[in-house]
Amino acid sequence: MEQQILSELQELKKLTLLSAKNVLTLDDVCILTNLSKSHIYKLTCTKQIPYWKSEGGKYLFFDKKEIENWLLHTRIKTNAELETEAANYCLTQSMKGGKK
Repeated sequence: MEQQILSELQELKKLTLLSAKNVLTLDDVCILTNLSKSHIYKLTCTKQIPYWKSEGGKYLFFDKKEIENWLLHTRIKTNAELETEAANYCLTQSMKGGKK
């Protein structure tokens, strides 16, 4: 029981420190995204995720805001939004004179 409490306190400490940071390490990004290190490395190699390299190129760093934006870059529309778009499209097409 005591070990579990210590483990949970460590996790809370880690998350608290993460929330205060603007520049993230690879480990921080893994925690934030819940992705593995190998997957993050793959994303950096294929330039699918924004990142920075240290001057010698040995370390990777990430801007927290850029990572958050990257996580939210492909939003899936709800059925209600799609239905509204379809109705608006049909309405504008009928106002233009219908079919060509």
